[in-house]
Amino acid sequence: MLIYGVAVLAGCYLLGQLTGEVLGRILHIDANVGGVGFAMIFLILLTHWMKEHKLFTLEMEEGALFWSKMYIPVIVAMAAIQNVQGALSGGLLAILAGVIPTGASFLMIPLLAKLFHAHPESDTP
Repeated sequence: MLIYGVAVLAGCYLLGQLTGEVLGRILHIDANVGGVGFAMIFLILLTHWMKEHKLFTLEMEEGALFWSKMYIPVIVAMAAIQNVQGALSGGLLAILAGVIPTGASFLMIPLLAKLFHAHPESDTP
């Protein structure tokens, strides 16, 4: 069952990358625009839907959590070697590619809070 959690994660990643590539082509840019951000949004929405329909088991969640624990060190390592000045010199699109997914994530917080508040976990003390 752990492999299914990893499969959900991989599927969301591939869908996010595809979305980022399509968005890049629509904007006439030869780059992936926000693919990882889209992947994270897809993962949040899919896991919530699967939990509501009792399709996301504890074992599947452990498979996804394994990679989420790996995510932070990888991102820190990438940020340490990333050339921020080069990204900012890329112009307005480079800035928007960071600001828009971040803003969308912040806007989803109240929605997610309402969704999770409406269905409280029964195993909490």
